[in-house]
Amino acid sequence: MPIGRLHHLILDCPDPRGLARFWSGVLGEPITYDDGDFVVVSADTTTSGMAFQRSPDQRAATWPDPAVPQQMHVDVMVDDVVAAGEAVLALGAVRLAGEGVFADPAGHPFCLIPRPGWARPVG
Repeated sequence: MPIGRLHHLILDCPDPRGLARFWSGVLGEPITYDDGDFVVVSADTTTSGMAFQRSPDQRAATWPDPAVPQQMHVDVMVDDVVAAGEAVLALGAVRLAGEGVFADPAGHPFCLIPRPGWARPVG
C-alpha cells in the first residue's frame, strides 16, 4: 500500500508564470492555477502536474559541471526527438551537452527521450 500519491512536481524559479507557459507548451497541458507566486500546469484542476514556485534567488544548474548540481530534472517522452528538440528550442529552451538534453528558461535541465514501446503515442 502506498504512503501517498504524487501531487505536483514543484520547481523553484524566479518567474513562475513564464516557466509555467514554457512547460504548458512542451506538455500540451493548460495552466490550471495561478496566484502569481505559485502556478500549476496539469490536465485539469483535479490532476497532479507540475507547479512553479517563486524563488527570486534560484541559481540555474551548470550541467554538466557539478558547480551547481541539476537538483532535479524532467524526462519528457516524445515520438520524434529531433522534432521535439526544435519545438522546445522555439519555446525558449537551451540545448545542453548530451543527446536530447535541454534546459528550460529558468535553467532546469530536462531530457527528451524516445517514447518507450510500452507507451501509447504522444502525438
